[in-house]
Amino acid sequence: MKSIQVLFVTSLLLLSSFIYAQPGNSGPKIKVSGNIVEKISKQPLEYATITFFQPGQTKPIAGGITDSKGSFSIDVPAGTYDISFEFISFQSSKMTGKVLNSDTNLGSIGLSEDAQMLSEVTVRAERTSVEIKLDKKVYNVGQDLMVKGGTVSDVLDNIPSVTVDPDGTIALRGNENVRILIDGKPSNAINITEALKIIPADAIDKVEVVTNPSARYDSEGGGGLLNIILKKGKNMGLNGTLIGTVGDPENYGLSGNVNFKQKEVNFFATIGYNYRNNPGNTQVDTRYLNADNSTRNYIDERRENERLNKGYNANYGFDWFLTDKTTWTNALNLRRNSNQNPETVDYYNYDANQNFTGQTQRFNDQTGGEQNVEYTSTLVHNFKKEGHKLTLNASFALNQDHDDSAINYGDQLTTNKEIQNRNVIMADYVLPIGKDSQFEAGFKGEYNSLDTDFRVDTLAVGTGYNPDLRYTNHLIYKEKINAIYTQFGSKVGKFSYLLGLRWEDSNIDINQLQNQDFNNKHYNNFFPSAFLTYQIAEESTVSLNYSRRISRPRGRFINPFSNYSSNINLFKGNPDLDPSFTDAFDLGYLKRWKKLTLSTSAYINRTTDSFQFIRRESGEFVTNEDGSQTPVILSTPVNLGLEYRFGFEFTLNYSPYKWWKINSNFNFFRVETKGDYSYTDSDGIVITENLDNTAYTWSTRLSSKVTLPYKIDWQTNFNYNGPQKTAQGKNLGVPSMNLGFSKDILKDKATVALNVQDVFNSRKRITDTYLPGVLDSHSEMQWRVRQVTFSLTYRFNRQKNDRENRPQRENGGGDDDFQG
Repeated sequence: MKSIQVLFVTSLLLLSSFIYAQPGNSGPKIKVSGNIVEKISKQPLEYATITFFQPGQTKPIAGGITDSKGSFSIDVPAGTYDISFEFISFQSSKMTGKVLNSDTNLGSIGLSEDAQMLSEVTVRAERTSVEIKLDKKVYNVGQDLMVKGGTVSDVLDNIPSVTVDPDGTIALRGNENVRILIDGKPSNAINITEALKIIPADAIDKVEVVTNPSARYDSEGGGGLLNIILKKGKNMGLNGTLIGTVGDPENYGLSGNVNFKQKEVNFFATIGYNYRNNPGNTQVDTRYLNADNSTRNYIDERRENERLNKGYNANYGFDWFLTDKTTWTNALNLRRNSNQNPETVDYYNYDANQNFTGQTQRFNDQTGGEQNVEYTSTLVHNFKKEGHKLTLNASFALNQDHDDSAINYGDQLTTNKEIQNRNVIMADYVLPIGKDSQFEAGFKGEYNSLDTDFRVDTLAVGTGYNPDLRYTNHLIYKEKINAIYTQFGSKVGKFSYLLGLRWEDSNIDINQLQNQDFNNKHYNNFFPSAFLTYQIAEESTVSLNYSRRISRPRGRFINPFSNYSSNINLFKGNPDLDPSFTDAFDLGYLKRWKKLTLSTSAYINRTTDSFQFIRRESGEFVTNEDGSQTPVILSTPVNLGLEYRFGFEFTLNYSPYKWWKINSNFNFFRVETKGDYSYTDSDGIVITENLDNTAYTWSTRLSSKVTLPYKIDWQTNFNYNGPQKTAQGKNLGVPSMNLGFSKDILKDKATVALNVQDVFNSRKRITDTYLPGVLDSHSEMQWRVRQVTFSLTYRFNRQKNDRENRPQRENGGGDDDFQG
């Protein structure tokens, strides 16, 4: 490791000397050394930066970074300098007018963590993988052994406060109304859940979890935001990483990222190929009921999936440093995937006395593919005053997705074609006022169109294939959202506040061409936010936050049909869904000790027109071989009414020893829903169900990372999602555990890793459903069986825990990581 550090620092110094050499600094070289530590704990800060300037100038003369002990030694020409000491998420420190005529040791420089206004308190242990802030958590993906060779879904499933259930549904603190962003912008994927199962984890730098966003961010997502930051190197010179993976079930991939930075331009690229086989299974045991709740018959459904995916992913771009204050970034992202999912569904039929009456089989040979292209352009201009900044951003994306299925070797054919265009334009302005105040304003326009053409054709004797109009649908969804926001924050002593207001105009067309049903929904809303923070002491802070949020139904929520893999259990979207609105309150407390960090919060959410999934009789029947009929059960989302959600969570980061790090998260919440749902059954009778429900549930996560002898890292993750009562049954508790091991080799230039996802093969969605007079069922769904993955990572001209690719924050500014 030391040899790499020496090589890296030496290269940096040579480049700095070549690029920043200026007249008047060609005198004899002297050595300037010192040590940078965290001010309170005295822990050394590795990869802190030291930069030398001529007094009154902004262009660096020389610079370097600290080693693993926080030490630095830099050769500079003799002279007078302003010296800057910086480390991400810490307040910078400066020495001005320092006269250096001979070798000088600057001693120990202590940096304090940045307890800025706007709830931007960052607490981190040395080289930790989780940074805890009052309003969000930042998860650094590169240091987690659990995700080597995995996907973004695997990444999210290892993040505090976030859960990913077996079918890929993402929830934040138990709430599934989550907004997913990539590099601060909405994902251009048509099906974000499926896209996150495809994008390799190696392409991800970090993930930000924002539980209660301010007016600066999108108002979308009643449960909060997840922002996925892609890798983009910023080290001087040529550097990069190459990663190869192989696993069982059959799984392999090769990816690499490279970066080349000079004085005026920084080129970056990430390219990867992955072949993944994700076999899964589902079982549904159903007792069908008569009107008096007596047993009519039984059907046991067994489903086996293969889910084979081959994917290419590439991201190319450059940063052009137009001036010392202006940077223009351009990037092109390309993604292409093909998939196969041969699915066998067996139905075992029994009479009312559970006597076996016959077996039927349904084979669904599904193939598909996706092509995606996205171009983004970002211009950032920093004005003369520190923190005064203007950011302009635009992105243009086209996504095409298609799936074809042949059911029972051609008895039925399904075709699903989707084309999506998404264009986003953003402008953000930040103006510091005085020492401790700041004004922000911005605009965002998001314009999205989605064309979905789903068709089911049935083979008929003598007439060929005829469309089945019950399941055939052509949906065109167009969305135009324009937003402006403003907010002001200030700090008075130990008290900070941030008050904001966002206004959004939504114009949405939902057109069903099949039945000539055209609908427009046009509404505009104000979204206020308020954040209050009080710093009790240097190590503890308390905050009270409020924001108003919206969840707009999209994708499968509104698409009437998009899948026909089962003919007795159907999912149907609801085009008539209205958006839901959430008022979110959060009381947070942050306390830090030398080896322990505690972050805890209590939260209350009130949601109107909340989305709820219900199961009901569709009014249709499937005729079995023995002549009996099985009712087709329909799952669909509805606007139920009111939802009250109250909970508390805490996250602990504890490092009892240098060789042992523990991270844990616990979330408990109560959900109360109120509302009725009416539908017409197969006999033409209007059925009204009261779906009032109160449920308590909890989840916990424990991660332990231990450094074993011979510098072998061992990481263990344990997760448990507790049982939860629903209006129509209950979800059972599910435990799971992951293991990971890694070892640095080749003088720390490479790392080998082995991880096991779902060690006990227990990660399933287990649900009991009871519909009086219809059915009583038990289902278990396992999206992916246990997986073992081996990976090899090789780095050239890059440190193992490279932090320079994380953007520096502006002093006195707001959160610059992503803006909405």
